[in-house]
Amino acid sequence: MARTLVKTTQDGRKLEVSGLAILLDGQLEAFDLIEIKLHPNGRKIHEAAPEATHVAGRVTLTREEVAIVEKAFEQARAEILADPKAISERFRIAAMWRAREEGIE
Repeated sequence: MARTLVKTTQDGRKLEVSGLAILLDGQLEAFDLIEIKLHPNGRKIHEAAPEATHVAGRVTLTREEVAIVEKAFEQARAEILADPKAISERFRIAAMWRAREEGIE
């Protein structure tokens, strides 16, 4: 999967989206975005970065950066949904969960 650059941090590290993962300097940082108002330390984050609306792991994001991440996630989901191997895997997992629910393991 292609990497999408979201931003470069103040210390020069790249925040990128690859597939359904958010990477900081090539290392996994997060799988999802958390709104500042829902974060346990939201007040302190807002004081430190008033323009931020979300966080991805330890990195704050503005509304524009969130839009970049969400667009990259949509593209990755579309690629995954079109992949025949991914389709087969989803059916296999669904069948496994159904068997578990019916008590067959």
